[in-house]
Amino acid sequence: MRNSIEFVVYGDYALFTDPLTKLGGEKLSYQVPTYQALKGIVESIYWKPTLIFYIDAVRVMNPIRMESKGIRPMDYGGGNTLANYTYLRDVRYQVRAYFEFNMNRPDMAYDRNEFKHHNILKRSLKAGGRRDIFLGARECQAYVEPCVFGEGDGFYNNYGDIHLGSMIHGINYPDETGRNQLEVRLWNPVMKNGIIQFIRPEQCTQVRLITDMVPKHFDRTNVITSDELLAQLEEGGNP
Repeated sequence: MRNSIEFVVYGDYALFTDPLTKLGGEKLSYQVPTYQALKGIVESIYWKPTLIFYIDAVRVMNPIRMESKGIRPMDYGGGNTLANYTYLRDVRYQVRAYFEFNMNRPDMAYDRNEFKHHNILKRSLKAGGRRDIFLGARECQAYVEPCVFGEGDGFYNNYGDIHLGSMIHGINYPDETGRNQLEVRLWNPVMKNGIIQFIRPEQCTQVRLITDMVPKHFDRTNVITSDELLAQLEEGGNP
């Protein structure tokens, strides 16, 4: 499909946590990346409010290993505090993702050019992304490269099924659902021979309201079109 990409993302550490526990305290990573964390990585490669990215599948290439560290995060009362964070160590994932136009964004209808968005997306991936890539947390720097999904040996190739329990699937933002609400989605993934096939957000049946929220408005005054951006890139601008 001309709206899809396949890439590998890797790094020394990863911290995929429940976003509702990010305010402080001890942190323990999930065993595998969440849909939302992978969506964030794709959006760091290339993002436009015109598009919604969907994660089709992730393939876990390296064995799942964990490492704990003593961290001194900022205390909300001032100064520093001490906490233990448990990270995933030496991670590598193959990811398959695609985009669709965000039909809840009529203000971005002028920017719906699939061919040009796909060209910019592929170009941005080859350059390592338009923004820094992180594996769940800012201290977990990562890198992306194009790949062929399923190619190469993975540690869990013939491992069978691993049930991962109840996990965060992702966050529903109002401009992606058409509802003026911020919601969280839960699901129960199963990894089959190292591959997790994600369901689409609207297929999640466990959805919880977090708070009311209205989407930000975009138009030609604060977002350039894919035609203009691709023209800039072809003239030698940054990817």
